[in-house]
Amino acid sequence: MANVVLKTKNLSKKYKKHLAVNSANLEVKQGDIYGLVGKNGAGKTTLLRMISGLTMPTSGEVEMFGEASKSGIGRSRMRTGCIIETPSFFPYLSAKKNLEYYKMQRGIVEPQAVDEVLKIVGLDDVGNKKFKNFSLGMKQRLGLALSIMASPDMLILDEPINGLDPTGIVEFREILLKLNREKNVTIVISSHILSELSQLATTYGFIHNGEFVEQISAKQLEEKCKSCIAIKVDSTEKAAVIIEKQLKTEKYEVLNGNEMRIYEHIDKPETIVKELVMNGVLVSSVNEKGTNLEDYFISLIGGNHNA
Repeated sequence: MANVVLKTKNLSKKYKKHLAVNSANLEVKQGDIYGLVGKNGAGKTTLLRMISGLTMPTSGEVEMFGEASKSGIGRSRMRTGCIIETPSFFPYLSAKKNLEYYKMQRGIVEPQAVDEVLKIVGLDDVGNKKFKNFSLGMKQRLGLALSIMASPDMLILDEPINGLDPTGIVEFREILLKLNREKNVTIVISSHILSELSQLATTYGFIHNGEFVEQISAKQLEEKCKSCIAIKVDSTEKAAVIIEKQLKTEKYEVLNGNEMRIYEHIDKPETIVKELVMNGVLVSSVNEKGTNLEDYFISLIGGNHNA
């Protein structure tokens, strides 16, 4: 079983009368890519700022790498790289010159640290191009290079792909996957682009109005979101017997009320309906369903919300 490298216990932040984060309980295991999902104002950035030490919590506790004391958290945060806000770079310096400055400032002694991270993020060939002339994607990659220069065990990234074009998003995603797979870097990432998170995350945390709604693994989410035939019947008990005996499957579930979902024979809805009707079950509706990450999030928080 993987070790828990990050845990929050009833972590809260209140600004005057506004409760930005309310008793958040988050758990991230070593090697995870943890996708933090929530609409604007949900509390994602405030939560990540508290974890990173940029904002003091009103109450609750952060535990990192098994450390919860003030000194222990300080040591643990040295093992963590962050992009919470856009890093400040010198506009008239190149990528390498900017990183050389931060390397000295942070006391990083590895002689090849700058060259190595520039190669990882694909900025090793930009030469003397000044930062002020970088595209947004290049600026984001330089920020990532800075965050990994001290070889962190964990990365905390707040909306790192926000504003990138499709090519930039793909490039950034590939870099994160490489860090995770080849260097076993644990990643906590928030994003509004939920379709992109679905190509990265191994675990999801859904936050709404400052409260955690659900924490679920990608495998569990895939099970919940897989395609099915949704039917409404007058008797779920009777329908269940017919589905098992006549359709010879136990891959179904009964939802609230009179709705059922069947996960086999998806390409033959007419066969399902025929068997039920012939055996005395009234079918009032039948639909093929499949839920993506956006739809699942909306169903969790209720109503039509923009993530």
